[in-house]
Amino acid sequence: MTNIAQRDTALAWIAANEGRLSAFNARIWAHAEPAWREYRSARDYVDLLQAEGFTVEAGSGGMPTAFVAHWSNGAGPTLAGFAEYDAVPGNSQQVVPYQAPREGLHPYAAGHTDPHSVLGTAALAAMLGAKAAMQAHGTPGTLKLFGEPAEKVCGSKPIHAAKGYYDGLDAAVVWHPWPSNTVTSDTHFGAYWSAVISFEATSPETWIDPTLVPIEGAHAAARCPGALDALCLMYTTTKYTKEAMFPHAGSWTLNEFVLGDGGATSDNLAPRFAQIQYSWRSSSLGIQEQIWRVLANNARHVAAMTGCRAFVRWVTKTRVGVPNQAMTDLTWKNLQAVGAPRFPEEALEFGRAMQRELGLAPMADPFIASVSELTPPEAFEAKLRAGLPSWQKHLSADDYVEFCWHAPTVRLLAGRPRLRPPTPGFAYPNWTYNALGGLPAAVDPGMFVAAKTMALTLVDLATLPEVLAAAQAEFRARTGGIGGEGWVGPLLPADFDPPVDLRWPEYVSTPRGEEWCIPTPHHGTGAGEAL
Repeated sequence: MTNIAQRDTALAWIAANEGRLSAFNARIWAHAEPAWREYRSARDYVDLLQAEGFTVEAGSGGMPTAFVAHWSNGAGPTLAGFAEYDAVPGNSQQVVPYQAPREGLHPYAAGHTDPHSVLGTAALAAMLGAKAAMQAHGTPGTLKLFGEPAEKVCGSKPIHAAKGYYDGLDAAVVWHPWPSNTVTSDTHFGAYWSAVISFEATSPETWIDPTLVPIEGAHAAARCPGALDALCLMYTTTKYTKEAMFPHAGSWTLNEFVLGDGGATSDNLAPRFAQIQYSWRSSSLGIQEQIWRVLANNARHVAAMTGCRAFVRWVTKTRVGVPNQAMTDLTWKNLQAVGAPRFPEEALEFGRAMQRELGLAPMADPFIASVSELTPPEAFEAKLRAGLPSWQKHLSADDYVEFCWHAPTVRLLAGRPRLRPPTPGFAYPNWTYNALGGLPAAVDPGMFVAAKTMALTLVDLATLPEVLAAAQAEFRARTGGIGGEGWVGPLLPADFDPPVDLRWPEYVSTPRGEEWCIPTPHHGTGAGEAL
């Protein structure tokens, strides 16, 4: 059986719609909405998908900025992909070859880094291209595009998985912008867990016996240390005990961030409430559990020392990735058929302008070589593993791994340009990377390589049953099959309450106008005078 006509139809649809898809990507990039607050971005996706004939569940899984889009052409395989669209606080940048946060907002407002605007648009284009092919040729099957908010905290996919949204999938085709064009092979991403630990001084008045102080008025008594002291002790204690969490082998990370408590005008009363978020990633679930044991123990002891109670609110728990060589081989073949990105002179000149801005000699080709080449999966795998111990099977973290336990999943990587360093070890400032991410001439080539490659893979899976059967057989062999002995189910409970109510950064409307969650200063960042 041949599927050349279906493949050609998918590619032709994408080629014919490149202009409006590029404009859609630029709109998502301009929204620059951070995790759990991607209201405009999600709405744009829902509107477009509905106009294209998809049935869309907005707010899926109890997450206001998530969605599930569904299109069916009759009984056949159910094939999935996902769009992401969250931006990152502290990365505001205009599409100009010099450092320039967006005007009218705090300079530390959000901006797209990877960028997820491109990630989501390519997945959307792939789904629409595959739909056009299946519809034109009467190919049975179902396409599902998941709208996944809060990827930067690996937030939505574990929730969708726990609530059954990935049940019944036959295969998933996903990707990520990358400075190489390849397909992930054996080494997939690891686990990411995140929790917000809260300290609450529920009864600070009981810290000291007031009869011991013969002066009327609580201000004369020893004040309960309260939640701020608890948070500070949690921060420092965890820094001390980080050495004891896991040996310095393999690669694991632990990061923290303080969430604002809104108590800045409470005079000298005991701080009542404070929250600190911890996020940690490693190569195995066992390491994740060990890190959490130390964090939980620290929180309990700190609370006892400061007259507080400690609470935990889980943000996410992901599993680890599962390879599928059959899917890798299929997608690599399709990536070779599409070819590497080619960047127009507009993109190259923009890169040179940034080099001149930084006092560097502009290069004929200012982008690293790998972004315009195809890298065989085995070569990418060898480079990835060069610095890893043999026992480590996973690296870093990304919540695409949740799909891997429900269906055979492939992860494509495709051209996201980076500036070529003038000397080994030279590091460009982050704003250069972010500015390139908003320039259509720089991101469209890789975005459409990804879209076409994924569309071809979706068409192959829908039209070549022997190819899908091989991928599913490998999935069962590696995982034990869904519910089998080796299968790892979702780590969050089915009734998990999405953490959308926490104090995540967002844009707000005030009598002063639209602002970032940090009020927009008149000058600079508003930090004040240097000490």
